[in-house]
Formats: sequence, C-alpha cells, structure tokens
Amino acid sequence: ISNTMASEDRAGEFGLWGKDAPSSDMAAFRELFSKARNIVVLSGAGISAESGVPTFRGAGGYWRTYQAQQLATMESFIANPSLVWEFYSYRREVMHSKNPNAAHKAIAELEARLKPQGRNVTVITQNIDRLHFRAGSQKIIELHGSLFHTRCTKCGVVEENNDSPICPALKDKGAPDPNAEDAKIPISELPCCKTCSGLLRPHVVWFGEALERKVLEDTDTALDECDLCLLVGTSSVVYPAAGFAPMLAAKGVPVAEFNLEETPVTGALRFHFQGKCGETLPPAVAKHPSEPES
Repeated sequence: ISNTMASEDRAGEFGLWGKDAPSSDMAAFRELFSKARNIVVLSGAGISAESGVPTFRGAGGYWRTYQAQQLATMESFIANPSLVWEFYSYRREVMHSKNPNAAHKAIAELEARLKPQGRNVTVITQNIDRLHFRAGSQKIIELHGSLFHTRCTKCGVVEENNDSPICPALKDKGAPDPNAEDAKIPISELPCCKTCSGLLRPHVVWFGEALERKVLEDTDTALDECDLCLLVGTSSVVYPAAGFAPMLAAKGVPVAEFNLEETPVTGALRFHFQGKCGETLPPAVAKHPSEPES
C-alpha cells in the first residue's frame, strides 16, 4: 500500500476500463454475504454527508473561498496556523449537531451481531468525524486521523480533545461565510500542548503526508483477511484508500459499492447499489435467514 495521501485519477493503474458492468442483484449479494467471515467496510465522505456533515468536495464544497485541499497541508499550517485552526475548529463545532445515520448504525449493528458467530467486521474509514465510533462500531481503523485528537508540533504527543471550543480564542470563530474575516489569532493564543506548551495541530493526515505505520499495518492485515468488502460512500479518488477496493477485486474478493453515483472504480467491482447509503445498506446487511437465532 502506498502510504502518502493524494488526490488524483489513477483508475487506469488498476485496469478498470472495459470490465463488465457490476451487478445490482441483491439476492446474489446476500448469498455471498451470508458466507463471509471477514467483512471489511471501506467508508468515505458520502456516508457522513448523509448526516449533514460538510464534505468540502465538488461543486459548492467550499469553506469561505477555500476547498479542503488548500487548507489541509502542512505548508498552509506553517504559513497561517490561525486560518487552518479556524477551519478545523468550525468542523469540530459542526459535529455537535450531527449524528450517525442509518448506514453508520447498520454497520455497528452488523459487527455486534456477527461477533458471537465468530465473524469479523472491520471499518476502514477515511472520515475524521468519529461518527462510526458514536454509532457503536468497535473495530475501526481511522486512515486519516480524527478531528477530536491533537498532535503537538514540538514534542509529538497525541491526545484526545473534545473541548468546545478547543481554545478561548477560537470561540465563535471559523464561520464558513466567504465574507468572514480571518481571525488572525496569535500563535500564543492557539491550541497549545499541556506537556510542553508547543503549538498543537489537528491529528489528521494532510495531503502529501504519510499515513501512520500502525494504521497501514492494521489495514494490510484487514485487507489480507477480507473475503467480502463493502465500499460505502466513497468517491474513490483519494489515495491510497481509493486503491483498496480495486486491489481486493483483482484478487477475486467480492466488492459491493454503495453510492449515490458511479465512481472511477465501479467498473472493476462485483456489485454496485446506487442510492443513499442509509437506504441501500441496512437491508443489504440485515440478518440473513441462515444466521442463528440470537
């Protein structure tokens, strides 16, 4: 697995063109689902969008006049830490009014239901909003980190942080209005480390940064053991995550995509179920008649 986060079109690398169209046969999917022992759920921004979480992608996906790719870099943070913290403070505060939706809940319920059967469900998510945790999922790999963890730029310590606001100077700052003025908060008033007083940054993976080694190792293990993959609400354009499903499909692992639209990898997959994840996923992973009575 490549370990550096990037956004680009690399579908051709996986030979995704000229394949037969994927199936939308739910009965055929359910048959495979009933026999799967190690299910991997790959989730992206689309599942969170159904909870009303801003994605900052595509048309209209702006915070002020910026798209996420312009702010989610170390270069931007070095140049203007106040602006980047305003952006992430806004994203943190927004989450107080957002909740897991039917798709998040169906995934969590699936994991809990299959565990006593000796069957595993692992969520590998690109999302940093922790909605899978709040829905009750236990086995989660957060590829890109978490909005609610910080990392010290000086001593490197990582800590969970649910303060609202994260520091007094960011109270009521971060409005997404394009006409809003930058707060220009001095570094001394931005979030600081309780251990060494160094400047904190969000503990998220920015564009051009490497994913953590432990995260990659856990992901490798989950993908190696996977015998059924559910690709839920991901646009399949941010790498390395966008390469996971095609890699599994190339090995013969059934992959089912649940999305509002087709993606660059759709043609390589076994199944594609179009529509809202909260509507298509719950019946797909509901209890199968072959499952034991609980």
